Amino acid sequence: MHDLTGFQRDLLYVIAGQDEPHGLAIKDELENYYEKEIHHGRLYPNLDTLVDKGLVEKGELDRRTNYYTITRRGSRELEDRRNWETQYVESAETSVTQ
Repeated sequence: MHDLTGFQRDLLYVIAGQDEPHGLAIKDELENYYEKEIHHGRLYPNLDTLVDKGLVEKGELDRRTNYYTITRRGSRELEDRRNWETQYVESAETSVTQ
């Protein structure tokens, strides 16, 4: 996970939070979050990178549409990342309230 970009991590979160989303559903979700257009030339190469790293699996709905699912490894990586983030967020919250 340490070698992923922030955009790639966001892709993982979106895929993990949906049931076999296709590329355009992922794109729409990220456009809502980023409040700007996500170009296909950015989206699909990054999805392919996640597939190549074994974090996401790509399936085929039909000849034109692929869907994506997170792998066990991808889920573990997200969990590890959330645990790592939590230790710092909780530490910051503790110091603010003191």
